[in-house]
Amino acid sequence: MNRILKHIPVMKKELIHSLKIKENGIYIDSTFGTGGHSHEILKKLGKDGKLYSIDKDPIAASIGNNIKDSRFHIINENFSRLLDYAKNKKIIGKVNGIIFDLGVSSLQIDDYKRGFSFKQDGPLDMRMNPNHGISASEWLFKSNVNKIAFVLKNFGEERFSKKIAYAIKYASQIKKITSTLELANIIRKAIPIKNKFKHPAKRSFQAIRIYINQELEEIKKALESTLKILRPGGRISILSFHSLEDRIVKKFMIKNSTKATIPYGMAITEKQLNDLKICKLKIINRISPTQSEINDNPRARSSILRVAEIKK
Repeated sequence: MNRILKHIPVMKKELIHSLKIKENGIYIDSTFGTGGHSHEILKKLGKDGKLYSIDKDPIAASIGNNIKDSRFHIINENFSRLLDYAKNKKIIGKVNGIIFDLGVSSLQIDDYKRGFSFKQDGPLDMRMNPNHGISASEWLFKSNVNKIAFVLKNFGEERFSKKIAYAIKYASQIKKITSTLELANIIRKAIPIKNKFKHPAKRSFQAIRIYINQELEEIKKALESTLKILRPGGRISILSFHSLEDRIVKKFMIKNSTKATIPYGMAITEKQLNDLKICKLKIINRISPTQSEINDNPRARSSILRVAEIKK
């Protein structure tokens, strides 16, 4: 637990500031983690403010349950179901701000028993909610070479995806891969060219984790739901840590802040035309970490904070 307590949130000050928190507003922390952002939001809320926090990790939810504050509610579920929760709480179109911190929580990375780390040995699991879905070990055992290579290339941008996939399948035919270091060693041996600045298993572990937890699809679904949940002037602030996440966020913001173009001669009703002309979002900012923060917290190096606002 001590390692979790030492977790340093990336760009916390900038993320909270970007929300422009209203004293009695309604806010959603879509990625509760260890509660760093939720605690900061609660500090700025008045007695009539509300904060709804979400996390699919049951350990994170148990931490949230320890917060005894009538303004705070914790939900143990996927943030892709954001719209369902908002309907249930009757806050559709009433929310002043929503945040997403898309980085992997220290609850997962720092606990070797969760199977996320390629540096510490543990059971090869990688599920953010270990009570649902299939473990990384089981998925690798059941998948063929082409499927594994596809995941490594598309979710990890791994240039040696095919070589690694063949090595994984060859090893798993001899013995099922059940530990993180076992997998990391297989990947290390399969890569012909090493980068002394990066662990050879980093991209593959990222890819498998993203696939096992369906992270990119979850993000897309959650982002679309924010357009219905936020009130006019409400803000969405998203912190991403790798290009796949940031690409989705950037595309979402550009798509919803740009008027659609209608091909000449296309049959369309007046209502459809008016709907297409509506820009739902106004892009506010793109923020990168300062060099000082990167020096203090190397995890911040690849982070990007994007902020947008629902048009009034």
